[in-house]
Amino acid sequence: MESTSLVFLSIVYLVLVVVHGVSETESLLKFKNSLVIGRANGLKSWDRRNPTCKWTGVLCDRGFVWGLQLENFELSGTLDIEALTGLKSLRSLSFMNNKLGGPFPEFKKLVALKSLYLSNNQFDVKIPKDAFDGMGWLKKLHLEHNKFRGEIPASLANSPKLLELRLDGNRFTGQIPEFTHKPHMLNLSNNALAGPIPKILSTMDPKFFEGNNGLCEKPLDTNCSSPYSLSPEPKDNSKKKSSMFLYIVAAVVAALAVILIIIGVIICLNRRRKKKQSLLTAEPGPSSLQLRAGIQESEKGQSSYHSQNRAAKRMIHTTKLSFLRDDKGKFELQDLLKASAEILGSGCFGASYKTLLSNGSLMVVKRFKHMNNAGTEEFQEHMKRLGRLNHENLLPIVAYYYKKEEKLFVSDFVGKGSLAAHLHGHKSLGQPSLDWPTRLNIVKGVGQGLLYLHKNLPSLMAPHGHLKSSNVLLNENFEPLLMDYGLIPMINEESAQELMVAYKSPEYLKQSRVTKKTDVWGLGVLILEILTGKIPESFPQISKDSEEDLASWVKSSFRGEWTPELFDQDMGKTNNCEAEILKLLRIGLSCCEVDVEKRLDIREAVEKMEDLIKEREQGDDDFYSTYASEADGGSSRGVSSEAINLS
Repeated sequence: MESTSLVFLSIVYLVLVVVHGVSETESLLKFKNSLVIGRANGLKSWDRRNPTCKWTGVLCDRGFVWGLQLENFELSGTLDIEALTGLKSLRSLSFMNNKLGGPFPEFKKLVALKSLYLSNNQFDVKIPKDAFDGMGWLKKLHLEHNKFRGEIPASLANSPKLLELRLDGNRFTGQIPEFTHKPHMLNLSNNALAGPIPKILSTMDPKFFEGNNGLCEKPLDTNCSSPYSLSPEPKDNSKKKSSMFLYIVAAVVAALAVILIIIGVIICLNRRRKKKQSLLTAEPGPSSLQLRAGIQESEKGQSSYHSQNRAAKRMIHTTKLSFLRDDKGKFELQDLLKASAEILGSGCFGASYKTLLSNGSLMVVKRFKHMNNAGTEEFQEHMKRLGRLNHENLLPIVAYYYKKEEKLFVSDFVGKGSLAAHLHGHKSLGQPSLDWPTRLNIVKGVGQGLLYLHKNLPSLMAPHGHLKSSNVLLNENFEPLLMDYGLIPMINEESAQELMVAYKSPEYLKQSRVTKKTDVWGLGVLILEILTGKIPESFPQISKDSEEDLASWVKSSFRGEWTPELFDQDMGKTNNCEAEILKLLRIGLSCCEVDVEKRLDIREAVEKMEDLIKEREQGDDDFYSTYASEADGGSSRGVSSEAINLS
């Protein structure tokens, strides 16, 4: 009876897939009819005789269309968004490098869309204010290098999940709207924007606002000396009214000035009297890091005479840094608090700040808010364990600051930034993409660092627990450094389950368990991200009843042979390395096996990667990329004319 039911359900599912596939085919063909295709035979494969998922530029997951990547086809015409509403699984659209123009398409009809790329087209219109209303899932929007006019739509600034926004190289005017949150990447350069930059964007790189002569305030060096919108000059017949108005304004200003002087005198006298009564010498005001990290005044010792004795023991702990490394020059918490601070980013556990100490050392202070799972002694013991770790592919924790409500971790500043930035934001940062040898070397380093953690933290089920591209930093030689490792014992259980990578694994979603191979699954996803250039978070959220993620998409798209559209087009040219890339892809898929028993363990995974590298070294004495030395030149490696271009 059960087998009959399973057969029946399977038939029903197949029928639904077929019906859905037919409707998707019709939707895409209708959409194609709205396009003028300049490139010969550009969309020739879009034919009912071919399976939809085999069509050029169509991205599928388990038989359903989730993305369209129609780039460099010389497309023009009007995009028929209504036709695309029939694609219920559609999450990503890319029409970069075409000749599209005309009215701004009604993308807001695609409410589930997560990424939209319209870069390098010929749009010369104003974008309606409500153009992005209802697009609550939108994470990435690239509109750079068009001719968009008018103001930046408010509906865009209110988009709740927006992570990347590129509007550079257009003709936007007016003020920058107030964003509800700070995007991870924002580029508004080379427009005609004016007025003050919103405070929420004041810590971003100034180059993302260059080319807008009217912009002022931080992070630019210009102050807003006058209001953005000035009233027009009065007409001749209203000169008397204007003069009278100026007299009134002058009188009011003079009266206010007198009042302020009186208040200032009173405040000065009051302060002088308090100074005489005080038994303590006042310390300098709080530095930017102190304000940003939320260290209370009482914790710096600026308490009253009567409260000092009561808080003395507590302050011994709250104002002291605990050092885990002896090879670094010692400094105090006060030195960090006095140092200037620049916010680097805000992750799921808290913000990170770059600080410049008085001795010239650049340090990073990372703030953790959800770290109360361990008591004081247990926390300190675990930190000592982490401090004893020493490997070339681990970012050491230099010191930490313990406070019940939150903790601060101090580490060295790594100038090249994260792997995620190089994979997904290199164009906006003006950097070349990572070439194949560099990517392979990064994978090798990540694997070796992970293996070291597993050997030296055997009591932890997932010694890293939070492996992802934003937690891999790259040093000057593009060697990877793992960070945020060994946190699971200290993170609040509820927060860990909601935020950490280990708890997104198939075994936890299906069986609520973390295993010794959970980190291997994270490594596999990272390998696939490095090879495909896809952001794992851009896929539909996986759940206990679903396996829709980056790994399942690669598995369904991989046909066992070289498939150029599967790999990151920004990897550029390869020196006949297709076989090597395919081998690493298979290693990544083996690490992502849903069945834990079939999944590689960390030692097996690293051995397979090392074997791959040995094979390459035997065939190419000059294996390692010259990427690092040529990074400033805009390209990674000079290659022969025989090289194959992925793009």
